[in-house]
Amino acid sequence: MRGLRKAVLGAVLAAVTVGAGPAAGAAGSVPGPEADLSHHGHVSLWGGRVGVWLVSENHGPSDLAQATVRIAFSSPMEGGRELPPACLWSSDRVVSCRTGELLAAGGTGELVLDLWTAGLPDEMTVEITTAWREGAADPDPANDRHRVLVLATGDPYVF
Repeated sequence: MRGLRKAVLGAVLAAVTVGAGPAAGAAGSVPGPEADLSHHGHVSLWGGRVGVWLVSENHGPSDLAQATVRIAFSSPMEGGRELPPACLWSSDRVVSCRTGELLAAGGTGELVLDLWTAGLPDEMTVEITTAWREGAADPDPANDRHRVLVLATGDPYVF
């Protein structure tokens, strides 16, 4: 478990410190691989619990051995909650998860989170973004960034 957390954290830190590299088409730059990631699913909030159901897809043209999705909550989560093996807590409001291999044109990864909030919020905002994509450029980054306002009704808010 500790090795997995180090690997995921290393990938997240690499994305933050290294960035995406030179812009495609810049003078003297060589275009790298492209992978159009998208994240879709829904979020529900009820009785101090929040559920996130997420599907990540790669629309190509390049395969990805790994990507990292970041899920940020506007309210703090209760500490000590178990996460799926591919995930780790980045803070009391942020979970980072590896997607696993995403093959071009249809590779998918699924993620389910069942968490407890620190209090009983009436609403919260959940932000879903790609934090790292193996250095591949994304020609359409809008479909892997979502901000969802979730009311504490138990209803699924789709993104």
